[in-house]
Amino acid sequence: MPYTVTPTALPEVLILEPKCFGDGRGFFYESYNARDFATSTGLDVRFVQDNHSRSVSGVLRGLHYQIEHAQGKLVRVTEGEVYDVAVDLRKSSPRFGQWAAVTLSAANRRQLWIPPGFGHGFMVVSEAAEFLYKTTDYWHPEHERSILWSDPTLAIPWPLTGAPLLARKDADGCLLSEAITYP
Repeated sequence: MPYTVTPTALPEVLILEPKCFGDGRGFFYESYNARDFATSTGLDVRFVQDNHSRSVSGVLRGLHYQIEHAQGKLVRVTEGEVYDVAVDLRKSSPRFGQWAAVTLSAANRRQLWIPPGFGHGFMVVSEAAEFLYKTTDYWHPEHERSILWSDPTLAIPWPLTGAPLLARKDADGCLLSEAITYP
């Protein structure tokens, strides 16, 4: 298999570890190959947009989702380290409101597949981090939603060493109990 694939506590959320070839000169790996992704995961997805962000230590982004034009995301870190979280927001799911967290870093080269129907967020735990992600649908700001990162129902143990650095939309996120979610 081109990737090693490991399910998380949410079986649809997958950790992908690409094969990496390295020696004294450095390393090489294919960060994405559509055929290999499909073979390794059994999923037939089409990515339409790539995003790249850089954040400093303590930045927490999320928990984001689009209520219409739901996005699947393949995320990875190319510099630094993040604590990455996916939350099942599908009311029909037996795991509705449950979450899975994974450490993604430039060093471990892990990627995380987050299917449509899930919220997503991450917190930078290194000095800075560059975060790249592919999406299966375009960004539609009118459909973007945010669940409060500190929702006590979710009780996500973010690795905080102080107050997180938040965007206004993340500070103003709603509780899961008040959120518009997926069927």
